[in-house]
Amino acid sequence: MRALPFLFVYTLAGAFFLGLWLGGAWTFLALVYAFVLVPLVEPLFGHDREDPPEGAVANPLFDSILRGWLPVQLTVLGAALWTASTRELSWLEWDGLIASTGTIVAGGGINVAHELMHRRSRLDRALAEVLMACASYTHFCVEHVHGHHKHVATPLDPASARLGETLYGYLPRTLLGGLRSAWRIESRRVAKRGIRGLADRRLRYPLGLVALYVAVGLGFGPAGLALLAGQSLFAILLLETINYVEHYGLRREEVSPGRYERTQPHHSWNATHRLTNAMLFNLQRHADHHAFAHRRYPELRAWPGAPTLPCGYPTMVLASLVPPLWFAIMNPRVQALRGAPTERVLEPA
Repeated sequence: MRALPFLFVYTLAGAFFLGLWLGGAWTFLALVYAFVLVPLVEPLFGHDREDPPEGAVANPLFDSILRGWLPVQLTVLGAALWTASTRELSWLEWDGLIASTGTIVAGGGINVAHELMHRRSRLDRALAEVLMACASYTHFCVEHVHGHHKHVATPLDPASARLGETLYGYLPRTLLGGLRSAWRIESRRVAKRGIRGLADRRLRYPLGLVALYVAVGLGFGPAGLALLAGQSLFAILLLETINYVEHYGLRREEVSPGRYERTQPHHSWNATHRLTNAMLFNLQRHADHHAFAHRRYPELRAWPGAPTLPCGYPTMVLASLVPPLWFAIMNPRVQALRGAPTERVLEPA
């Protein structure tokens, strides 16, 4: 597997800066690029259903592409804050700036953070925390790794959407449920290990966000604060909408009261589209990610027998905004899966 296609995400930043330079309605360019242009051209690039070769992850460029995103994102965020605080913007430009910045922070930053927070390296996990702080959503580092991955596709997971649940019903449930879950998980860790001070993420994460907002307020004023909060909200909603897409209607069997079968590839929705998998660091190979969370993004396998979406994530996100359309596309697929035999993982975790 080649590393260079994964540089595609950096074109999102290019779209942002071009839109910022042109101004007006062009400030929406990064959003339009991700959710209009990419879905339109995605079919031209076809599908990737091949598993990576052995040793693919050995190429150091894979990690360099990930870690190199942080300075790009900080530059984007800095440019957005400077623009908000120094220019007289119309409401259209404000909306475009918030939406495009949020698209960068979610589509690039949160996705990179998602890869890094699963790693053992303290540096990688620290970079993930910085990237999630840009979205004001640092508790995701706790809940996603230790909550969502444990409880995915069960009623215990607030980030697993139920069959027939609209996106708009799901969002309040996952936003509040994820925060509560992260607090409970960290409380157990702190009590078990006798952790004190800033090693307690219940303390470190809020203090870090307070420091970030104070610094932005001092440096960029009320307009900067409004930009930071607005783009964070946009990025959070985009993240949770993708979570909605990734596991909609899928469920693990309860083998005994409160105990569920091991997570299998058929508990996540895959998408095989080459272009969006390059843009999202193989996030759409979600079946393998959940069945084997230790695998790095170049190692993720295709699992052709896993539940498969008809389009890549950007298109499915748009479909989820219209519940009747979403249900028409997805409910028959879920019902078909529930009535079909499933492929089991044969190898050890």
